[in-house]
Amino acid sequence: MADRYHSPLPSMVMALAGFASFAIGDAIVRSMAGAWPGSAVALLRYSVAALGLAVVLLMREGKAGFAPSSLPIQIGRGAAIAMNGALFWISLSYMPLADSTAIQFTNPVWAAALSAIFLGEAIRGRQIAYMLLAFAGVLVVLQPNVAAFGAGALVPLIAAVGMSSLMVLNRVLGTRGSLIGNQFWLAAVASIVLVPATIAGHFSGIGNLAVTWPSAVTVIKCMVVAMTGTLGHLLLFKATLRASAAAMAPMAYVQILFAVLLGWLLFHSPPTPSMLFGAAIIIGAGWMLIRANMRLAKAIGESGANPN
Repeated sequence: MADRYHSPLPSMVMALAGFASFAIGDAIVRSMAGAWPGSAVALLRYSVAALGLAVVLLMREGKAGFAPSSLPIQIGRGAAIAMNGALFWISLSYMPLADSTAIQFTNPVWAAALSAIFLGEAIRGRQIAYMLLAFAGVLVVLQPNVAAFGAGALVPLIAAVGMSSLMVLNRVLGTRGSLIGNQFWLAAVASIVLVPATIAGHFSGIGNLAVTWPSAVTVIKCMVVAMTGTLGHLLLFKATLRASAAAMAPMAYVQILFAVLLGWLLFHSPPTPSMLFGAAIIIGAGWMLIRANMRLAKAIGESGANPN
């Protein structure tokens, strides 16, 4: 009997809510620009998430739930998300929310490159062309401000490498471990990694990395960011269990639209024409890269060929 058809609409709505949660959390971090360094925000955010997830994990799975599935991969996942969170939120202290978010969406490019390097996955000339096109979009986004940002313009780009590394490691991890357990280890390892990183930033002499005692408002905001981030990850995971990656992929780029809207409404930072044009290039290149990867995977599956 044929499999029963399931409409992708509920999952797409779920994914949309997940990416909206990320955008809201990023906007809250942007509102703390200058009040607390991004590295400290990331540390508190993941520490709160790890504590909350630990309670849920203990209640649902008991002590056995804390046994990590493939500890080296869990350490890599935590380090990758720590790198992404700290650097992206540091970039929000001096870059518009929409610009940083648009640059973050070079993720498919980095993920394809890392998969080719470390997983031995096939990569074709057309995919390379899409990667170069996405980087051209980044240059368009940065073009009016690159002189003002200097080397800081590279920070959100490096942050995107962290997120892409997480995506690749998630694929390596596969279905091993429980959802809550894997989320706990992600947050716990990120918290541990961010402790020395935050201390190093504090003593680096860089003004916006110096850690001061946070206000109650800052702590509350970090707790809200922990909740929105954890909720976003859970929604996306559940959405991908119910629908294909093809249905989910376009929803990711809606986060840029949320970032543009929130930046405009909350921080009076309307998008520039170059930002919109560059974001459109990044979105287009990323989507074409995703489609190319899916076609390649389908062709390999149908032919039985070795992807290497």
